[in-house]
Amino acid sequence: MARKLYVGNLPYDTSDQDLQTLFSTVGTVETVNLMRDMATGRARGFAFVEMATDEEAQHAIGTLNNSDLGGRNLTVNEARPKTSSGGSGGYGGGGGRRSEPRW
Repeated sequence: MARKLYVGNLPYDTSDQDLQTLFSTVGTVETVNLMRDMATGRARGFAFVEMATDEEAQHAIGTLNNSDLGGRNLTVNEARPKTSSGGSGGYGGGGGRRSEPRW
């Protein structure tokens, strides 16, 4: 079991400190990484929290998954490693749309 946890369904006004405080009730928190929109800076509703040990991470999942934060039920589970998207490189697909501007 990895020590890095995915935390989803967060209220948009959640701060890094809120997550630090919440997860420190169940163990030692090493890092909190709240995902934010690059353009607006607003929280995107999910984060990654790394706990000090595997046991603390498991305890956090058991205790905090489906718990209430700001009126929303949190999703807390093991973070999955980022996978390769398969090589589209951001250029493939297009859905039949023109790639050049229409004039």
